[in-house]
Amino acid sequence: MKEDRGPAIAAALILLGFGVVAFLMPRLMRVVGDVSTVAAGVLAASFVAAFFLVFWLRARSQRRKEK
Repeated sequence: MKEDRGPAIAAALILLGFGVVAFLMPRLMRVVGDVSTVAAGVLAASFVAAFFLVFWLRARSQRRKEK
């Protein structure tokens, strides 16, 4: 039973972490945007890419454990 909860807890923590960063993203974008608008765009794009990258890596790791 505990093995079933582990992935769900990990996913919840990842979502919580990304949620906090997403909440702070407008403020971060304004601060970085004052320096460079390109850097602010790169920050936003890397945040979105990191979100999908983390879950892709997690799914890949889970597939390896099942084999």
